[in-house]
Amino acid sequence: MAPPKRHPTVLLLCGDYVEDSEAMVPFQALQAFGITVHAVCPGKKAGEFCRTAVHELGSHQVPFPTTSLAPFLLFNSLLLLLLGISCVDCKSSACNAISNWLKQAVFFRFPPFISLLQTYTESRGHNFTLNATFEEIDYGKYDGLVLPGGRAPEYLAMDQTVLDCVRKFSESGKPIASICHGQLILASADIVKGRKCTAFPAVKPVLLAAGADWVDPRTMATCVVDGNLITGPTYAGHPEFISHLVRELGGAITGADKKILFLCGDFMEDYEVIVPFQSLQALGCHVDAVCPDKKAGDTCPTAIHDFEGDQTYSEKPGHTFTLTASYDAVDASSYDALVIPGGRAPEYLALDETVIDLVKKFMESKKPVASICHGQQILAAAGVLKGRKCTAYPAVKLNVVLAGAEWLEPDPIDRCYTDGNLITGAAWPGHPEFISQLMALLGIRVSF
Repeated sequence: MAPPKRHPTVLLLCGDYVEDSEAMVPFQALQAFGITVHAVCPGKKAGEFCRTAVHELGSHQVPFPTTSLAPFLLFNSLLLLLLGISCVDCKSSACNAISNWLKQAVFFRFPPFISLLQTYTESRGHNFTLNATFEEIDYGKYDGLVLPGGRAPEYLAMDQTVLDCVRKFSESGKPIASICHGQLILASADIVKGRKCTAFPAVKPVLLAAGADWVDPRTMATCVVDGNLITGPTYAGHPEFISHLVRELGGAITGADKKILFLCGDFMEDYEVIVPFQSLQALGCHVDAVCPDKKAGDTCPTAIHDFEGDQTYSEKPGHTFTLTASYDAVDASSYDALVIPGGRAPEYLALDETVIDLVKKFMESKKPVASICHGQQILAAAGVLKGRKCTAYPAVKLNVVLAGAEWLEPDPIDRCYTDGNLITGAAWPGHPEFISQLMALLGIRVSF
């Protein structure tokens, strides 16, 4: 009898100020699909972390709606006038100083202002915890390599041990998937000569100098495959990027002809929307994201909730998440499952009767409902938890118990549970289990 097939193992090469989503989405998505992922960083050990960076894209990279631009521009001009500064053709040092300050202001992170900038903005992301030690790894035991972008590749491209690692993967013909600025490492390792390759546009001169056959990305989600080399321009391309990698690792996806709805809101948790959203897209599912009082193309700001040694989680601004459908046009009967991210959005969404009605329709139809972290505040408000087994972020235990549910302790914090059509998780570290349990209910499978 033939021995059972071994599931692949992938190495994820990180560094400080790696792009937040470009590290976590492939890390958790691949695990959800049954692939072992070891995240490492030179000079750091398992259990230590890398600081990440949130990169928000400017108008020449991703189009943002500008319908609400006028009030913000008016505010900008009025502020300058109140300060006694004319903003028309002014080149004074005072005006330039004010202008530079405005670009750093919080309101400049809103899409209308981001659309005015010529390159991405950066802010602090999550702390990404490593689960292996770089100096102890045996490259021969891995089936693929992932290089996230951000600013980490700038210094990793000068590390000889990193370059040796990349060259060994290249020589073995194993898949190498690199995104955004990760291609700086490929160029430094001298493995792109004559290879078709894309990247974040600012990396183009380096790749050309390294002899790559540069491919202009049609969109910031367009990926390029040349043999064992998979390249993408930004995290917007994760679905295609991850899908290509799964196939290169020998994976076959079945049962993914599903339509899934995400119930979003302002300041939902960053990871808790983007990781499951892009993971399901990578499988080939049709995934829509909606928010009350918003339309397709509108955006929701997200919140980064992290565990940094305080008595509760910290919060920082996250990525801006673009909705794909209009809330008022949603027909619950046309979707196969509902996903509810956590964060702070559920606090106010739980007060919206249309949201309550939507959740009840999914629960009454016995379609899968997957809710994580504070998302269970909505389930409790909808009165659908009575007699159901349920976990959540520990601070939401009161809501869950008062709603008549049987509380399941989230120990460890990444533990998720399935009770009939209901999947609940406590926090974003549980995404691999959360997504894989939803896949099981939907009949989606990744085989190797």
